[in-house]
Amino acid sequence: MVFGFLKRLTGGGDDASAGGASNGGRTRFQGRLEIDRPTYAIGDVHGRFDLMEALLTRIGDDIAARGLEAPRIVFMGDYVDRGEQSAEVLARLTALLDEGHAGAEVIALRGNHEQMMLDFIEQPADAGPRWIRNGGLQTLASYGVGGVQLTAEGEALEPAAAALDAALGASRATVEGLDVWHRFGTVIFAHAGGDPDTPPELQSDRTLTWGTPRFFQFARDDGLWTVYGHYIVDEAHAAQGRIAVDTGAFHSGVLSAARLLPGEAGAEADLAFLTTED
Repeated sequence: MVFGFLKRLTGGGDDASAGGASNGGRTRFQGRLEIDRPTYAIGDVHGRFDLMEALLTRIGDDIAARGLEAPRIVFMGDYVDRGEQSAEVLARLTALLDEGHAGAEVIALRGNHEQMMLDFIEQPADAGPRWIRNGGLQTLASYGVGGVQLTAEGEALEPAAAALDAALGASRATVEGLDVWHRFGTVIFAHAGGDPDTPPELQSDRTLTWGTPRFFQFARDDGLWTVYGHYIVDEAHAAQGRIAVDTGAFHSGVLSAARLLPGEAGAEADLAFLTTED
């Protein structure tokens, strides 16, 4: 999740936040939106277990009402930090990956906040201060790990890292096993979108989880769409081949998802958005 990145990069405005009218000199995005199965992509949860449950209920009702066959749900990363219920979110995610939800297969991607948490466990003195300042303190509290100040650094963080590692239990294996991207049909799913000039299989995990300014400066020229979180938007939306689903749940109180349904008789996929405000 990145605060205010789009406005700083583009100067604000819907067209600008989609990459600008000129797309850095590149022609505007052209590509058919195609998906193989009904797919819901859920934005950054950030410790809001309450909103996660509310949106899963909304999605389950939507699946049932539409009689969808073989649906899938893709979580876009950043399950921990900032919100107060990271432990509950990761425990629920672990169960969902095993059991599915409302007849849907569940897939979860890794975000930069999961990576920061793992780095903290492995290298608390080096990686800890940054994570603590970016919401890690709330994650520690959700696991009952106390005694850490926002300004803590160095060897003082080592006991907290060991305590968190022990408290995570099965959730650590869940986080370590998360992929950083998937592709279904003509749609790439990656937490931070990635480099528009490079196929996702050739990109580093860091680019796909932390992002690059190039993602908004240029449209992809291979016709592939990209669903992404990481960058907070006021409303989930699609523009220039990019489908944004991070609506800042931890502070806005709104968790959003994109719904992509296969088109009928050769038509493009149908795209719509669901939120906890619906």
